[in-house]
Amino acid sequence: MKVLAVIPARGGSKRIPGKNIRELCGTPMIVYTIQAALNSGIFSKVIVSTDCKKTATISEECGAEVPFLRGPDLSDDLTPVSLATLDTLNRLDPEGSKFSNIIQLMPNCPLRTAEEIKNAYLNFSNSGADCMISVTRYGWSNPWWAMEMDQRSGLSPIFRNRLNERSQDLPELFCPTGAIWLAKAKTLRDHKTFHIDGRIGYVMSWENAIDIDDEDDWSLAELLMNQKKMSG
Repeated sequence: MKVLAVIPARGGSKRIPGKNIRELCGTPMIVYTIQAALNSGIFSKVIVSTDCKKTATISEECGAEVPFLRGPDLSDDLTPVSLATLDTLNRLDPEGSKFSNIIQLMPNCPLRTAEEIKNAYLNFSNSGADCMISVTRYGWSNPWWAMEMDQRSGLSPIFRNRLNERSQDLPELFCPTGAIWLAKAKTLRDHKTFHIDGRIGYVMSWENAIDIDDEDDWSLAELLMNQKKMSG
């Protein structure tokens, strides 16, 4: 039984058009994720799930496989990405006999490394859990003090009973990141999502866990990547 990597990369992106193949520090963004997956050495297949021919061409040129183009029913703004990953699993292994585990790697997390993928998989394998998702600690903005603002600028605390507690007395909270999501193949088939009861977390640094969703995220990722190149 082998391990399957799926990199979901639909062509449409409203906030950053062509995001997955836009050049980040001189390289199409998706290439960083493909290279990390290949260099981890744990996958029998690294598959890119996309509806975009240009994305498919770039992905194949740097070593990933694109055995099919994703259908339009799995390429809109509303469909959960886990269903595109499940679609790939079902197409490649309809009998459920080839892959024991599946790892979803989002291309908008380009700073995650091959070593982190290997470590996450080792932790997952040793844990006995059915599912693991990568997370990062919240930083200087304390999430326990989060507030909603209405149209009149009125503030309503989300956690009213925590508002007067000192930050050092509050438990740590973690934010999911799309960098490395793992599941037993059967678990994903049964639940059609990684968000199941009993899932565990793999903690990453915020620098390597960054999700690029808008131009501000892009600028930050560029800065971090350039810093790594200078220090490396």
